[in-house]
Amino acid sequence: MSRIIITLFILLFSFKGFASYILIPMDAEGQAEHLKAYGITYWVLEKQMKAKWLLNYRGGSFLLPDTEAIRKECQIRGVSFEVMSDSQTNQILEEISSPSQNMEAVVLEKAPKIAVYSPKGNQPWDDAVTMVLTYAEIPYTTIYDEEVLTDQLLLYDWLHLHHEDFTGQYGKFYRAYRTAPWYIEQKREAEALAARLGYSKVSEEKRDVALKIRDYVIGGGFMFAMCSATDSFDIALAAEGVDICEPMFDGDPSESGYQSKIDYNRTFAFKDFTLERSPNVYEFSSIDVTNTRKVNRNTDYFTLMDYSAKWDPIPCMLVQNHTALVKGFMGQTTAFNPNEVKSTVLVMGENKSNGEARYIHGIRGKGFFTFYGGHDPEDYQHRVGDAKTELALHPNSPGYRLILNNVLFPAAKKKKQKT
Repeated sequence: MSRIIITLFILLFSFKGFASYILIPMDAEGQAEHLKAYGITYWVLEKQMKAKWLLNYRGGSFLLPDTEAIRKECQIRGVSFEVMSDSQTNQILEEISSPSQNMEAVVLEKAPKIAVYSPKGNQPWDDAVTMVLTYAEIPYTTIYDEEVLTDQLLLYDWLHLHHEDFTGQYGKFYRAYRTAPWYIEQKREAEALAARLGYSKVSEEKRDVALKIRDYVIGGGFMFAMCSATDSFDIALAAEGVDICEPMFDGDPSESGYQSKIDYNRTFAFKDFTLERSPNVYEFSSIDVTNTRKVNRNTDYFTLMDYSAKWDPIPCMLVQNHTALVKGFMGQTTAFNPNEVKSTVLVMGENKSNGEARYIHGIRGKGFFTFYGGHDPEDYQHRVGDAKTELALHPNSPGYRLILNNVLFPAAKKKKQKT
């Protein structure tokens, strides 16, 4: 009998010694592949398992169930992981739950269905979000105007807006590229698509697309936009029913005095901006600070804000990183004039020395939106025709991590924001 008791005692402690969880560290020292780590977490959610996002713990680490399949997947993708016993896990969770610690464990429940709004023929490397989703091995569906106008956004939890021009001015590329074959072809394709969808003007079709996206967010969707999709989206909403396009864009003159007819109440993020009237200026409005910034490339960084993980988990999720200082990068819309950002919108990343808002977030109806200035976090001044960024050379990119924070955000079991 004593031998049986001793054997059972040994077995009991042996089982307790088995690992129950896998920690995916996200600090600078502990993770070899930050970007692919998000893909592992998404993959776990796809397998109908839950995960925990440990806000402010070692750079925003992930706690996953321990299975042989997850270990193997981490090894295949080169993602660093640590095997944790029950006692080790409980110790971490107790530390996180302490009122003295600015940390929180957020449950991730379900893999969000992701849509990328982008022209069908667009090259994947033209868009940072498409590139990082592919690199992280997170699946997505490409949609465009036809899908949006037929209410197919309802099939998705998260929507990214490619660097699009929702004003119908073809990206304001007129001066530099109006004779370029690619510009002529894109304009022709846009006009043909608008006609096929029953519109006489591209600007009118894009306006209705913007309105459908607005309704998607109000109804509870999550929207993320970069570069020119940020300000051109808000401009399209503010200019609803107003012709702001010059003849080379839509065939007839713009409305007289259209600036006074802009309705800022309709926008998501911006207020009091002045539209750029000239078709020869590569700019939409005063929202963007690209042409007025005087920043040395070697010192171009922006700072992420620090939020309470327990009281403000939403912005805290969106700024998780292994550094609070992120390398800057340019785009058609590089950064936002903070004086033209609505007071209801959170500025989560800013260049204080130059007075720029780089990364902003807000609520609209039941949904959320995030605007991120710039084109490619690892290509400082991306130009038309530049080679694609190889993310294998930047597996720990802080700038790209901000994008992936937004991708996982809809998977979180939401807590009511308290401030």
